[in-house]
Amino acid sequence: MNTIDKAKLTSKGTTQMEVSSLYDIKINSLEGNVISLSEFKGKKILFVNVASKCGFTKQYKELQTLSDTYPNSLVVIGLPCNQFGGQEPGTAVEIQNFCSLNYDVKFQLTEKVKVKGSDQHKIYNWLTSKKLNGKKSSSVKWNFQKYLVDEQGQLIDYYYSITSPTSSKITKHL
Repeated sequence: MNTIDKAKLTSKGTTQMEVSSLYDIKINSLEGNVISLSEFKGKKILFVNVASKCGFTKQYKELQTLSDTYPNSLVVIGLPCNQFGGQEPGTAVEIQNFCSLNYDVKFQLTEKVKVKGSDQHKIYNWLTSKKLNGKKSSSVKWNFQKYLVDEQGQLIDYYYSITSPTSSKITKHL
């Protein structure tokens, strides 16, 4: 059996073994442009699964504050997800309009993704698997769970939805 046969298949027919680094992963922006995470080498990245109709949606404002406060050292990436309570049902245009009009969001938003299950996006395969990220395994419990990665693409930690984006638990790393 070859290496790919032994590897667990993940979303879009790729294998976890193909992703040796977070920087190997690509995702589409909300507008449909390809984002290579390697573009962010040298900066910390805060990944957040976002939703427009969630009790934590007000965190968009704090995420934008973080992005504005640390523009040279932090990239905030919001990943819309509809897996928790159907709280992100909108199209890409609806999500963009909602975020712009209500929270003046300027940080990077991606296409809708799955953060758990058999169609889990490669980013979340890496973020939630100790075998891939080298630090710890986790599962995404709800919208607005946050994952912080350092300038070399290493997982620092993750934070549940109740942790404010501007909490010292996060900002002490910035």
